[in-house]
Amino acid sequence: MNRAAAPLSTWYLIAGGVVATASVAVPSDRARDLIVVVAALQLAPALWLARRSHPLSMAVLACFAGAGGFGAAARLASGDSPPWHSLSAVVLALCGAACLVAGLALLIRDGTAMPPKHLYGDAAIVALGTWIAAWALFIQPVSEDHNARAIGVFLYGLYQPTASMVLFLTALMVLGRKQRPPSVWLLVMALTCNMAADVLTSMSDVGHIGDTAARAVAPLCVLAFFGLGAAALHPTFAEISRPHRQHRIDSMGRLVVIVAALVAPVVVLAATAPNDPTDRVVRSLSALGLAAVVTLRVVGAVRANSRAQAELIHGAQTDPLTGLPNRGVLLARINELLRTSWGPETHPTLFFVDLDRFKNINDSLGHTAGDEVLVTVARRLQGAAPDAATVARLSGDEYVVLDPACQSQGAALALAERLLAAFREPMVLSQGDVFVTASIGVATIHATSSTSPEDLVRHADTAMYRAKDAGRNCVAVYDESMHERVAHRLAVETALYRALDRRELRLFHQPILDLQSGDVVGFEALMRWQQSDGTIVSPAEFIPIAEDTGTIVPIGSWALLEALSQLRRWIDDGVCSPSATMSVNVSPRQLSDSNFPAIVSEALTRSGVSPQLLWLEVTESVMIAEPDLALSTLRRLRSLGVRVALDDFGTGYSSLSLLQKFPLQRIKIDRAFVQGVADNPNDRSLVRTIVAMGRSLGLDMVAEGVESVHQLQVLSDLGCSKAQGFLISHPVPADAMRSTVAALERLGQFPGLRTGVVAPGR
Repeated sequence: MNRAAAPLSTWYLIAGGVVATASVAVPSDRARDLIVVVAALQLAPALWLARRSHPLSMAVLACFAGAGGFGAAARLASGDSPPWHSLSAVVLALCGAACLVAGLALLIRDGTAMPPKHLYGDAAIVALGTWIAAWALFIQPVSEDHNARAIGVFLYGLYQPTASMVLFLTALMVLGRKQRPPSVWLLVMALTCNMAADVLTSMSDVGHIGDTAARAVAPLCVLAFFGLGAAALHPTFAEISRPHRQHRIDSMGRLVVIVAALVAPVVVLAATAPNDPTDRVVRSLSALGLAAVVTLRVVGAVRANSRAQAELIHGAQTDPLTGLPNRGVLLARINELLRTSWGPETHPTLFFVDLDRFKNINDSLGHTAGDEVLVTVARRLQGAAPDAATVARLSGDEYVVLDPACQSQGAALALAERLLAAFREPMVLSQGDVFVTASIGVATIHATSSTSPEDLVRHADTAMYRAKDAGRNCVAVYDESMHERVAHRLAVETALYRALDRRELRLFHQPILDLQSGDVVGFEALMRWQQSDGTIVSPAEFIPIAEDTGTIVPIGSWALLEALSQLRRWIDDGVCSPSATMSVNVSPRQLSDSNFPAIVSEALTRSGVSPQLLWLEVTESVMIAEPDLALSTLRRLRSLGVRVALDDFGTGYSSLSLLQKFPLQRIKIDRAFVQGVADNPNDRSLVRTIVAMGRSLGLDMVAEGVESVHQLQVLSDLGCSKAQGFLISHPVPADAMRSTVAALERLGQFPGLRTGVVAPGR
């Protein structure tokens, strides 16, 4: 329905108010009864106009209308009403029954809209409680009236429990909502008026109220029926069923109603005595029926609670995706093994399985495919593991297999290979086949060890990372040396976070010599770390850790600014020429930082160094791993005027394409080739080729690791223009650079580099 129907609903409600007022003004009881019958029948056109609403909305309306029709039928057939009232009562009863059946059928068909099944037991309790109270207070006294017709007593007795049960269920569904549109409040109004009319009618039938108060029954019935019609015609009526999968049942309100339905009959039965044997039998059977329903309801509640607890326990102990035991269950079983499963031939073993490069699957195929892989891995591990073993999922792509009956390390390795073999077949996914490998760490429980469950998992995890470092798709067995290495790495990693704040990091500098002039033309900044206790940590150890943890970014930014600032001071103090350059190594992590060019620009500005005096040294691995990102960053750096050098050339995936594609201005020949250049013809030929290739591309050439005069002579003869190494100078602190440069200037050209001298071994 559209918003245009809102005025119709409003006028319909106004019409109901007018008819209700007229029913009060009419002096004749028969006329008032006729008005009630007409008000009940007017629901037919309202239902016809609202027929396009959601079936659930129509079901609720039909249940309300059916209950109201039963009530009107019971009132018409009561007392000494004329015969035509009985005929009207039968018609209304049949219409009410049809509405109830239709409404309940719609509710059953739209099963997702039904309240929880246990609410039907609650409705039965309400119905029986209402029946017992109504029997003792109203129905039994009315049945003793000799003027009462059998049809009236029958309808009167059938109406009370039926109406209370249906209205209880529909009220829970309609009112159990977070948002209540106007149509809901119209239904509430209709329900309230209908219940008030029922109470007044019952009290009038047994003589508890006079005729004046009974005159309010007719207007209340009229308001109830017109309220139902207005609700059906309101535009928001269809919204009653929209959140039909998320009914919110008010447990406290439901509990109050059920308790009242149990207490009321008990109070009524205790306060009133049976009038005859029939009354006693009805009371006894009704009480037994109520007790049976309550018992069944309690039994059902206990069972439901047990099932809910079992589901909660199962959910707390299993992984929701794969259904495998989770970390808590695994640790409990390891703890049980530590206490009970020792034997001379038994060595319980833990296998830590981690998928290799699982992130690539999520990134390329999506998380749905990733979930399929995780479920498939769980099934394969269960199939490969022994029957007595426990297969658990810890988190992400980490699985654990606990074998409580492993008899030797050889058996453990055999099982590890069997687990590894489970990954050799492709995994069939909805998006196609994929191959997945895994790295496995193995840790064994020993009778003489004091290993805790957490320690065992950590040991297996440590061994797994050793397998990762060994190249992945393999098995590694834990030993104590691994723990020592991991503990040492953790200590270094922790101390590295505070190294900058404690000013433990320093820069040493190694001069770069021009082989033609013998002048110092540049410096390379090399980082050193001396902890506060005097311990010196090698760069080969802490630089990879800084790269892994990301601390290389702030450390690299500090080193860049410190190196440039030092160059500025040397130039200003006359330690070196104004054209001397500074070379700073750049890690892959720094180069992948989109903010790195801005960091370089800021360092140049703060230090006051010209951009062309800065050489940024990158390795080949950076350009191989992420070539597009590296190319973009290097171009941004070149736009600043900074120059780029390719460090350790020849040790990686060196190719001419790298030199052609990337904006490079210098090649640094790795010390591995320089060491053999004087004595090894192959190394000499390779260096000659590198130098020739670099010169043909217009690149500057620097040889690293020069340690002898002979090497220096050969490099000069091969056309290499610059060199650095221990022969020229070890890396020295900044305050020692003045004396180092002065010594190199006094030395002048190294012996053997003068014109006309031929290096031996050529």
